[in-house]
Amino acid sequence: MKDMDAAAVGRAPEPETFTSRKLIRPTLPREHSRNDQPRGEQGVERRERPAMRKSAPPDVTHAENFYYQKQMQSRTPMVIVLHDGEQIHGIIEWYDKSSIKVNRAGGQSNLLIYKSCIKYMFKESEGTVRR
Repeated sequence: MKDMDAAAVGRAPEPETFTSRKLIRPTLPREHSRNDQPRGEQGVERRERPAMRKSAPPDVTHAENFYYQKQMQSRTPMVIVLHDGEQIHGIIEWYDKSSIKVNRAGGQSNLLIYKSCIKYMFKESEGTVRR
């Protein structure tokens, strides 16, 4: 029986069902920053700021819309020069993303003009055609 008592005394205590264990991670040396500057006194690595990228210009500035609205409200007589050199005289009645509607005086028919066909336009009061 002595052998049994000795074996009973030498047993490890039963493990608990849940114990809080701390995870131990070794401290590894870090690489120096891109400028090969040594670490600070506290061992904190100095990081560079990422380069700030310029944002792309906005797709819509509303400048064109503002110009058309102003000319429509004041009913300004306009000259619209097309890519083939043809000049159209009239007042802009309305516009959308791809076209403008021009009311012409003197009994001429109104025109719907694609913006892609317009070379440039100017106020009729500005005078001669530019080139």
